[in-house]
Amino acid sequence: MPQVIVVDCGSTNLRAIAVDQNGRIAATAGRPNAPVPQPGQPRGYIIWDMEQLWSQICEVTRECAARAEDIRAVTFTTWGADGAPVRADGSLAYPPICWQDTRTEALAASIGERMPVLEIYRETGYQVIPFNTLLKLIWLRENEPQTLDGTQWLMMAGLLSMRLCGERSIDPTAGGTMMAMDMARRDWSPRMLALAGLDSSFFPSWVEPGGVIGRVTAGAAAETGLPEGIAVVAAGHDTQFAAIGSGAQPGEAILSSGTWEILMLRQDSFQATEAGFADGVLIECDAVPGFYNPQLLMMGSGVLEWIRDHFYAGLGEGDEAYARLAKDCEQVGLGSGGVTVLPSFVASTGPAKRYGTQGTILGLTITTEPAQVYRAALEGLTCQLRHALEVLRSATGASPTLIRVVGGGSKNALWNQMRADMTGLPIVTIDQKEATVVGAAMFAQLGAGTFATLAEAQAAMKGGAATVEPGDGAACDELYAKYRQGIEALGGFYGA
Repeated sequence: MPQVIVVDCGSTNLRAIAVDQNGRIAATAGRPNAPVPQPGQPRGYIIWDMEQLWSQICEVTRECAARAEDIRAVTFTTWGADGAPVRADGSLAYPPICWQDTRTEALAASIGERMPVLEIYRETGYQVIPFNTLLKLIWLRENEPQTLDGTQWLMMAGLLSMRLCGERSIDPTAGGTMMAMDMARRDWSPRMLALAGLDSSFFPSWVEPGGVIGRVTAGAAAETGLPEGIAVVAAGHDTQFAAIGSGAQPGEAILSSGTWEILMLRQDSFQATEAGFADGVLIECDAVPGFYNPQLLMMGSGVLEWIRDHFYAGLGEGDEAYARLAKDCEQVGLGSGGVTVLPSFVASTGPAKRYGTQGTILGLTITTEPAQVYRAALEGLTCQLRHALEVLRSATGASPTLIRVVGGGSKNALWNQMRADMTGLPIVTIDQKEATVVGAAMFAQLGAGTFATLAEAQAAMKGGAATVEPGDGAACDELYAKYRQGIEALGGFYGA
């Protein structure tokens, strides 16, 4: 049964996973991942050590490939925004600047002097965020201009694919995270690139997801344990492949729930409205040409993890710990005994971008129990989801019929019921929790020739699903009204 290897390279963990033509995971191997301070540079300058990263990737691919069978292709999914300039000989002219780096914060604050930020949004679909790739390119142009002369820019997935096959590429899902594309055309924006003194020749040719970039070389095969000559297939930004792997169709919303949450749609038109800009909507390229992904980035289970660590000392992690928390929450009941948790909105995106509030806990007394705080956090995050849904409806005109939830946050049964009750929409979870990996594997199998079309791959690799129906939402309406009053009041407080 033909298998493909998906290297899911995240900013905290990287994994190699073998997936067969039915969407089943056959083998997996992983390592932690982290950026490093840039040697000899000021505090806050953070980069990716590509040699260290490649060494770890070689370790996990060797482990995974040793337990896999009939490997036909390999592909990469990575985080967005980061990349590096590459010389003619394939060496890096400058290391990849990490999305956590602070050097572009001043540029982000002043970019409106070069082009109105609303115009930037209407062109690119992107909010101005310090980690945007275009800001890094402007910084390099102004501080390390030699690194951009005679080089080409590759995003992280392209840098890694090049190590396997020697060919350069860039895919639209990664390009769409750069604040450098004319999103409506799914191509580079001359106006945006001009801000960094660049044009489209600075980038290699586009390769759409599922396209074959090249073949694993003999040298790369020796390093990685992958079979020589198998197809190196384009994938790209992980978020877009989670949408495909979830089975979401146009008209359905996707919630990728982890430390952060992303609420996303798949639409066949690009709509960068002033209302969407004001409320923090991002728009990225879908993995399928002709579709776009309006989305909102919000705090997710990172809030729950903070409360677990500070209010449940010694509880630990894992399924047993979360079962204990869920049991405690059920005993508290709706409203959390008067405690309210408002998630942080200090990011440049999200449903309450306009408020700029800090994370806040209200209603504490000397008798407040930890379970009340944890339940209140679940309620606050669920209210945030409803708020995000309202923002997307207003910005895009879409009326989702259901929400597909993927990621670690999809495992929490109580949270899923709260989501259904609060939004009034069915919540669908899929049996296969590795939505990003399976979505990328569909394209890899397509590139390997196992399937003739993406639709054929989706039909063959589709897993089972469960649906949580909404209950009585009247009490949720009251809770949501309290949430909205809280963030509006705190918005004035923190903005004062």
